[in-house]
Amino acid sequence: MTGPIQSTSPGVRPITLDGGGIPLSALLAEPADIGTPPRAVVVAVHGGGMRAGYFDGQAHPGLSLMTLAASLGYTVLAVDRPGYGQSAAHLPEGQTPAEQSVTLRAALKDFTSQYAVGEGLFLLAHSYGGKLALTAAADRDPSELIGLDISGCALRYAVEPEHLPGSRSRGQWARNWGPLCLYPPNTFRASAQLIAPMPARERDQAAHWPEHFPDVASRVRVPVRLTFAEHECWWQDDDTAVQELTSHFRAAPRVTVDRQWTAGHNISLGWAARSYHLRVLAFLEECLAERHARRDPVR
Repeated sequence: MTGPIQSTSPGVRPITLDGGGIPLSALLAEPADIGTPPRAVVVAVHGGGMRAGYFDGQAHPGLSLMTLAASLGYTVLAVDRPGYGQSAAHLPEGQTPAEQSVTLRAALKDFTSQYAVGEGLFLLAHSYGGKLALTAAADRDPSELIGLDISGCALRYAVEPEHLPGSRSRGQWARNWGPLCLYPPNTFRASAQLIAPMPARERDQAAHWPEHFPDVASRVRVPVRLTFAEHECWWQDDDTAVQELTSHFRAAPRVTVDRQWTAGHNISLGWAARSYHLRVLAFLEECLAERHARRDPVR
């Protein structure tokens, strides 16, 4: 008989942040050497219908971004987006991406007032969380962010509006997960604790994202990395679509587009999670190296 699946990995603990009067629940993992400041903080933002535990996958020991990053000297703060977790009672209809950006900014101000952040904040986001991350990055001074890494979010949908996330379409499950072989045994049992209803305002805003994206992307002024899973079904990710997508990041120092093979839309819960997370952290390392080079140029 299989025992109950642990809700979080060792070293991962829940905290609550003040999002401007709105309590935001979150998961926190810090480096084991408490006396040494973290190299940086990875702020992880989940997608629609999920919660922060998406980044602490429990179906296999190798899935958790939180434990992997902490072992490499980073702090990871995985937040429940506004309308999820503790904030759901305060925001039963949720918030738009722009409103979520304001709430997240307040929560991060609360976090940085209490915890060491090392070199600063690095935004990692999945799916609908990518909309929040892009909006938040566009609204922040670039000196406040190290970089931006997003999976499963683009410009144009690959489905009709009536089949967008949050609808009652039968295709939802297949588009979110893809082939079952991509995931460890117990994945769907372990993921049951991560599932949450998508708030109405968030769901209603989904169809308008292609209208908002060009302006938001044009104001992002930090390095950006975008990842598409091999079995991505929500977004157009062919060469033409990717070229149009990246063309809008006119102020970003650079934009990288990667493919994650043997992965479905929910990359961080599949067998490919460790490979993907290592690539995320490699991109963060690159961003830190670029920052150091600008700060201390060879004379």
